[in-house]
Amino acid sequence: MHPTILPAGDSAFVFQLGTEVSSGINDRIIALAEAIAAAAPEGLIELVPTYRSLMVCYDPVRVRGRDLAAQVCGIYEALGPVGAATRRITVPCVYGGPVGQDLDELAEMKGLTPAEVIALHSGADYRVYMIGFAPGFAYLGGLPEKLHTPRLKVPRQHIPAGALGIGGQQASISSVAGPSGWRFLGWTPVRAFAPESATPFLFRAGDRIRFRAVEQKEADEMLKRQAAGESIVDIELPQ
Repeated sequence: MHPTILPAGDSAFVFQLGTEVSSGINDRIIALAEAIAAAAPEGLIELVPTYRSLMVCYDPVRVRGRDLAAQVCGIYEALGPVGAATRRITVPCVYGGPVGQDLDELAEMKGLTPAEVIALHSGADYRVYMIGFAPGFAYLGGLPEKLHTPRLKVPRQHIPAGALGIGGQQASISSVAGPSGWRFLGWTPVRAFAPESATPFLFRAGDRIRFRAVEQKEADEMLKRQAAGESIVDIELPQ
C-alpha cells in the first residue's frame, strides 16, 4: 500500500494509508508508530496515530521535514507483516441511570427493549481505533449495526467522565467531563485518563474492549478500590 505524505504546518506532516477505515490499515499505522518511536530519529517530538494516518511532529531546527519523511517511509517499507497482538480489556459499566440518559429513547427508536440494547452493546467486541478529541478519549469500532444512530442535533453541555457513548457507527468512552452530541447508554467507574499516573492513558490504539454490565452498588465499590490504587479492569496481555 503506497502512502501519501501531507504537510501539516511547518513542524508536522501526516503519513496516510488509504481512504477507508479498516483494522488492517490501523494495525499498520500502530506498528509504524511503534517502529518510529523505537528508532527515535533526530528531531522527533510526537507521534499521533489515527484510524488510517500518523501525524509526525518534529523540531524544524533539528531536522528538515522532508528528511524525516524519507526516514519514516524507509521504516514503513521495512515493516514486513504486521500481526494483531493486542491487549484485551474488560470494562465494567452501569447501564441506564443519570449518565445513560439515552438508553430508553434509543431502545424505542430501534424497536427494542432496554435490556436488548444492553445485550447488544455488551455482547460486542470493540477495537480502539484511536485516542483523540480529549486526553484518553477512546474511539471504538465494532458497534453492532442495529445500534448505529446519528448524533444529537444539539449537543449537551456537560457529560461526565466515564460516559459510554454512541455516535453514528462508533462507540466511545469519555475520558473527561465536557460537552458532547453523542448518545449515552451508561457509565463506567474506570478512569480512562489519570494525569497523576506514570501511565496517564488507560487505553491505547489497537486494544480490544468488551463491556460487562454491573449494578450501581458494585460500581460504587469499584470506585473505592480504584481510589485506593487498585485496578478495576481485567486486562489480558497478548501472548
